[in-house]
Amino acid sequence: MSLTDILSPSDIAAALRDCQAPDSFSPKKFFQISGMSKKSSSQLKEIFRILDNDQSGFIEEDELKYFLQRFECGARVLTTSETKTFLAAADHDGDGKIGAEGIVSFKYRMRHLRMFAVMWNSLLC
Repeated sequence: MSLTDILSPSDIAAALRDCQAPDSFSPKKFFQISGMSKKSSSQLKEIFRILDNDQSGFIEEDELKYFLQRFECGARVLTTSETKTFLAAADHDGDGKIGAEGIVSFKYRMRHLRMFAVMWNSLLC
């Protein structure tokens, strides 16, 4: 199975275009543009399995910097800052690596933050 069996090639291309410049990568935005934020937990776990280059069951920091290249060979590597930010956002247990559950929980944390922002904005208006 490949990523394009789960995600639209045009959505992947759009997500990669959005973060071409160094230090422009936002995990939240990438998940949204690529369509990952709309996928089920089982689909996210399959995406994780594909992204886990060494098949260790975790994506470690040294693998994470090549995250964009797992979607397209010619894509850039993440900067050190982007890698650390992404790791901090998706490492749900603080062990310095991302498990499949970390990717799934990252998606749900994004959804809850979005709902909170909508509610907060409605209170301000």
